[in-house]
Amino acid sequence: MINSVEQNSNQGYTRCYVAIGSNLADPVTQAQEAIVSLQTLALSRLVSVSSLYASKPMGPQAQPDYINAVACIDTCLAPIDLLDALQHIENEQGRVRKEHWGARTLDLDILLYGNEIMSTPRLTVPHYGMKEREFVLYPLAEIAPQLQLPCGQALSELLAGCPRNDLAIYQNIE
Repeated sequence: MINSVEQNSNQGYTRCYVAIGSNLADPVTQAQEAIVSLQTLALSRLVSVSSLYASKPMGPQAQPDYINAVACIDTCLAPIDLLDALQHIENEQGRVRKEHWGARTLDLDILLYGNEIMSTPRLTVPHYGMKEREFVLYPLAEIAPQLQLPCGQALSELLAGCPRNDLAIYQNIE
């Protein structure tokens, strides 16, 4: 079986996984609009999207619960160009950056970019917290159950040690 994060060098596309999260301004609509934006992302194609999941906030608890999902895209965009495109989508949907781990209209995080391992002032891939976050791991496993991370660790191993913490499917994507 081909590793699901490998680059398809024949076509120049790289398989990427993007986390979607929202807990303000109708989070379900925010997530759905983000998915529509991912469908029209330049030099990219949306491959699949997990169900929408309801999760408790991470960090300050005095905020609404979140709606989360994970999308799989194939892209020809370089990692920083993809980050810029995702931040543009966030801004278009009213994202304001004021508080770390605070409430937000939309958060789009690059979880994996092919088999790349990188750390720059603007971008760390794989995403620095993905291995511990149930609202990332369970939706990711829904769309890529056989996934191996660039470090060689199987997603199934991470899931085995990750409690659900009341994470629940909120809505299936069709």
